[in-house]
Amino acid sequence: MAAKIGNDYTGTAKFLHWTVVALLIVQFALAWAMPMALNAKVGTLIGLHFSFGVLIFIVAVVRLYWRATHRAPEHVDGLGAWQVHCASLVHGLLYLLILTLPVFGWLNASWRGMPVSFFGLFEVPALISKHAAGWRWTGSVHYYGAQYALLGLVGLHVLAVLYHDVLRRDGVLQRMLPRL
Repeated sequence: MAAKIGNDYTGTAKFLHWTVVALLIVQFALAWAMPMALNAKVGTLIGLHFSFGVLIFIVAVVRLYWRATHRAPEHVDGLGAWQVHCASLVHGLLYLLILTLPVFGWLNASWRGMPVSFFGLFEVPALISKHAAGWRWTGSVHYYGAQYALLGLVGLHVLAVLYHDVLRRDGVLQRMLPRL
């Protein structure tokens, strides 16, 4: 089966999608390197992790706005209702996570009393005071949400794309690839 002609995502949607992908790759590399780094480098890595987190949040807000104001292409022909529902659910959860995980990281940095800078250009305000009662859990939500929920959903998303590209050969992957 083939995708409908003219059923691609817009250039802006593609740019925002692949920008988030690249930023998440950098962010996970930084996060995984922090525990293995020497103490002097950990501060630099955390600062970069915070900066990329702010950037991911900004891009996520722009992406969410774009998605709210521009319809996604229709699903390819021949999908069952359950597949359409699952695709919508996974996309919705991915949007939710790329928007909320940076906020939980920001909350946790605030709780720890760690300043969050945007590549040294400016500092974002703390969301809560240092060691504010009842906010310690934000670090766990940030960590486990990223490690398990986000990576699990990204893995599911990639498997679905491979299913469409390799087994169905319906053009789903090509709809999101940049035109050269």
